[in-house]
Amino acid sequence: MKITSKYILREHVGPLVFALSALTSLLLLNYVAKKFGDLVGKGLPASAILEFFALSIPFTLAMTLPMAILVATLHAFSRLASENEITAFKASGVSMHRLVAPVLVAALGFTLFMVWFNDQVLPRANHRLATLTSDISRKKPTVAFKEQIVNEVSPSRLYLRAVHIDRATSMMRDVTIYDLSPPMKRRVIHADSGLLELSADQVDLLLTLYSGSMTEVSLQESARLQRNFFTTDFIKVRGVGNQFESEPADSAYKSDREMTICELHSRVERSARLRDSTWRLLYRYDKKTAAELQPTVYRPGLGALYCRMLATFGVKTASAAMVAPQDTGKKPVPAPATDTTRAAVPAAVPAAAPQDSARPALDIQVPGTPPSPVPHAAGVPPTYGRVVPEGDSISSQMQTVVVEGLKIEFANAAGTVDGHSVEIEKKFAIAVACFVFVLLGAPIALRFPRGGVGMTIGVSLVVFGLYYVGLIVGETMADRNYMTPFWGMWSANFILGVIGLALTVRLGHEGTTNRGSETTELFDRVRRRAVRLVRRRR
Repeated sequence: MKITSKYILREHVGPLVFALSALTSLLLLNYVAKKFGDLVGKGLPASAILEFFALSIPFTLAMTLPMAILVATLHAFSRLASENEITAFKASGVSMHRLVAPVLVAALGFTLFMVWFNDQVLPRANHRLATLTSDISRKKPTVAFKEQIVNEVSPSRLYLRAVHIDRATSMMRDVTIYDLSPPMKRRVIHADSGLLELSADQVDLLLTLYSGSMTEVSLQESARLQRNFFTTDFIKVRGVGNQFESEPADSAYKSDREMTICELHSRVERSARLRDSTWRLLYRYDKKTAAELQPTVYRPGLGALYCRMLATFGVKTASAAMVAPQDTGKKPVPAPATDTTRAAVPAAVPAAAPQDSARPALDIQVPGTPPSPVPHAAGVPPTYGRVVPEGDSISSQMQTVVVEGLKIEFANAAGTVDGHSVEIEKKFAIAVACFVFVLLGAPIALRFPRGGVGMTIGVSLVVFGLYYVGLIVGETMADRNYMTPFWGMWSANFILGVIGLALTVRLGHEGTTNRGSETTELFDRVRRRAVRLVRRRR
């Protein structure tokens, strides 16, 4: 039987390698084609471009490996059946379940490999790719400017739009600049033409504008508008740079796709505590609003089980909220608000400087003891900052501002809990797809042995489409809290898995006609059963 298992597995190696290479190459070329304009013409070293391509492979591989396993399963079993090797195995007393068993065991091995790959390799590659992309974007940004769209010159500060850009002379026509750098002002500059160039040290960006106007609006006094006209205007954007400088991968903060499972789980737990604590504080100020936003009880999922298992085996996990300090004596820097679920409370609210990132930035609190309709995830104290003594109160205007700040804090924390939980479940769900696809593909190939390459391609496209559309829809619904992250990510696996399990159980019950149970036989069986059902009703 060992010879049989080795033979069956060996038949899958060729199709698996071919399918994995072809699918990965197609998706990788599609991704590289989209990024090609950001790499060409910037004078980047060859090592940086090769590293960019290499770091793009893990993300593509995570998507194509389950697809390649399905293609290999369909092709291998279909070929074995079409060449009557399956018939020879049956004549030798080998059951269909015995033939499928080694492939299922191999698929289980691929599933475990994908769990490790999605948890360790993929996040690190994504993080390094994001850092490298940021490094490349600082290299000669003038090349990346495109006509008739808004180009980001300085992140979140200065944006430029030009109807026409002459690449040879760097002259622009019909130029509009949006300047968001003043904290309490918004400035829009329009010019008939302009010159775009770099300073002598290749660090600063120089903009010379001709025949235009500058419109300025104050955010504090929106009714007032100031407009100045100019013949020539000069703008210098400092620190844009033209030198490609590679930063350490650990120097940048991580998004949810750049963190390991335990890092995601750690952040979910902190955000759940912050969400529940913020809700209890919101209940003190506005019971009606709190009742509308009442969160569900946080229950640890597969991520908690996985991290406990790693802890049992002594595997250390890193924290995602802080960047590991270097040997410079500097303290760890907390992640920014957009990445750690913290939101800025309106300026009218007195803000404390909390030491704990899971504590809301509020310095006031109304008296009374809040109810406990929602148990928090862990022991977060129900009070924060200065407690208002009994009998004191705050103005209705102040209360409105505080409530709005708490709602923002709650929404950001709840969004992080849902989004990161979805990412955790996705890592496991995509890995288990390797096993599900074998469970589904083997009985289909054995039931329709003469389908050939057409059947392999057709079934693969249908299964791929259903599975990945199910993932996208499930992720969207889970992010919007229409369903739990578990069911959002695992519904496609369960549906296809149940179908595959039912087909696998029925292996050995194929039709006995000399047509080999082709698609035409399936249609004939359906037609005959429909006719019998109609006759019975008559």
